[in-house]
Amino acid sequence: MKYYVDAKAFRDGDCSKERPFKNIGDAANIAVAGDEIIVASGVYREKVTPRNAGTEDAPIVYRSEEKLGAVITGAEELSGWNKLEGNVWTVRVNNGVFADYNPYTTRVYGDWYFSPAIRHTGAVFLNDKMMYECDSLDDCKKGEANPFAWNKEEASYLWFTEQDSEKDETILYANFQGLDPNKENVEILVRRNCFMPDENGINYITVSGFNINKAATTWAPPAAYQDGMIGPHWSKGWIIEDCEIYGSRCCGISLGKYLDPENDMYFTVKKVKSPTQMERDAVCRGQYHGWLKENIGHHIIRRCHIHHCEQTGIVGRMGGVFSTIEDCHIHHICNSQQLGGAETAGIKLHAAIDVTIRRNHIHNNIMGVWLDWEAQGARVTRNLMHDNCRPDGIKQADGAMFNTDVFVEVGHGPTLIDNNLLLSPVAITIPSEGIACVHNLILGSFSLINSGVDSIINGQREPRYTPYHIQHRTEVAGFMTILHGDDRIYNNIFVQHYPITDSTKTAADADYQAVGTAPFDIFPTYDDWYEPFAPDTDPDMGGLAEAHFGHLPVWIDGNVYLNGANIYKNEIHRLEKQSYNPKILLTEKDGKWYLKSELANVLEDFSVNIITTQSLGLAFEPEQAFERPDGTPITFGKDYFGNHRIIPPVPGPFADYSDKDLLVYA
Repeated sequence: MKYYVDAKAFRDGDCSKERPFKNIGDAANIAVAGDEIIVASGVYREKVTPRNAGTEDAPIVYRSEEKLGAVITGAEELSGWNKLEGNVWTVRVNNGVFADYNPYTTRVYGDWYFSPAIRHTGAVFLNDKMMYECDSLDDCKKGEANPFAWNKEEASYLWFTEQDSEKDETILYANFQGLDPNKENVEILVRRNCFMPDENGINYITVSGFNINKAATTWAPPAAYQDGMIGPHWSKGWIIEDCEIYGSRCCGISLGKYLDPENDMYFTVKKVKSPTQMERDAVCRGQYHGWLKENIGHHIIRRCHIHHCEQTGIVGRMGGVFSTIEDCHIHHICNSQQLGGAETAGIKLHAAIDVTIRRNHIHNNIMGVWLDWEAQGARVTRNLMHDNCRPDGIKQADGAMFNTDVFVEVGHGPTLIDNNLLLSPVAITIPSEGIACVHNLILGSFSLINSGVDSIINGQREPRYTPYHIQHRTEVAGFMTILHGDDRIYNNIFVQHYPITDSTKTAADADYQAVGTAPFDIFPTYDDWYEPFAPDTDPDMGGLAEAHFGHLPVWIDGNVYLNGANIYKNEIHRLEKQSYNPKILLTEKDGKWYLKSELANVLEDFSVNIITTQSLGLAFEPEQAFERPDGTPITFGKDYFGNHRIIPPVPGPFADYSDKDLLVYA
């Protein structure tokens, strides 16, 4: 059945085309498997709460009649501002507007939140841009930009809030820098979500073509309920497509964790267990609560424009397994540096088991993609990533994270990073093992090599044990600390594109500046590593303990090193042109992105081997191949564009470098 919704209708109707509902939520209350809800253009100031699930063969489809014409927002327009002094205006809001959730008394706070500043889940928007919360009315009056903000002009528009408990009112103050808020479009965040079920298991929902913006979302750490402006709330088979998603106080899309009252914000509430132990608890409790391939995940996020959210564009702990994120444009995430903690990135997923992230344009975020714990079977492929770093001259705020294109943290693999353009100053951060980097163009460094995992507490090493899983499933197969190594680096092009301004940094640092594979010199070759385990040696448990907890081997071959990029000492087949600068330049024109380079001149006489699942071998701990989620093998015979690679192929992400001005994203 088809249901029709039109906010501009004369009056509320019976959901027919002639007499549509005025609210999407009314249709969401009655739609069942196979139904389609067609929403006319207009602004819908409501939270849509799907009540019923679809099925794999008959999903419930919510469709904007005109692409991006239907706007679902968690904000309300606010007029009646009174001038206080200078550029500062004030207004009062009766707290009854907020029902049982007041974003102006609710703090952004919780596990893995590090910023010392007090910030609320509410916000004021001026002409569609989020203003900056400040610490006091005096700061609001001064109107000085936050020194850590990436955009100084936007950061001078400030707001502050306090409560009048006697009148039960929220008082808002805002510095509009000379503008009259009663003549501008001023909105405040009121609702926590825009489109999200209240219950688990509302499966097989498709959301197509909506503009979803502005919600007072809460901080979404991994061992807590994770909300966003839109998300499936611990279910299966959602499709979110062709949507624009922006203006979340915290997260845009949540593929995240369900509410587990006994483990929710455990460290913040109880503090008695270490933060990594509560994460291990969350994984095991998830198994008990039905975290299985048959029940959870398998979502698709495609062709979405996700931007200007202050924690993540997409977040998810465990609920995003077996999902695909493709053809999305994700940018300007966590740029205000108002929120700080270990959960900030364009895409931040825990337990990205068999998740595919492909053909996305990811830029100007605090990090591009952060895969934390259990990125087993994850693949990051054919993405354009650049400028995932603070602008020059902007310092790291207290509690804020470092910058990188791809961060794979404390995972055991197999994790694939292939055919990408990784153009930020730090390209790949891997305090992990079992990573394969194949056919990438890399202008930035590796970082946190042999680092970023264990802690020294009470004078002794405290390992961080993380899980690995039954192959292509969620059931836990075991736990192990990170031994480091077990990495494969094949057929990449490394260019020392950015200057080295701090020679004291090492690859153990998050902000290492030297590009290349020399940081892997500390790892053994396979033959050296395997020698103590050879069949003709005794199975001496005590004698082999050192080998069992030593570094794992690495395999590095077929790479190109330009303009001073450093080289792994055991790499035999390589191309080295230390003084050659390929003059790589990424430019944008009319929404299209072009990569200019002079790579063809240096690559014409150098070829490499075709890489396959078989040649990559098995990730050590899970003993799993670098293969597709369905278990079939991969031959890396297609390039960044999907073009066929000739045999023998050339290194890097492209099959052909003859065009010096390549269109790489449109």
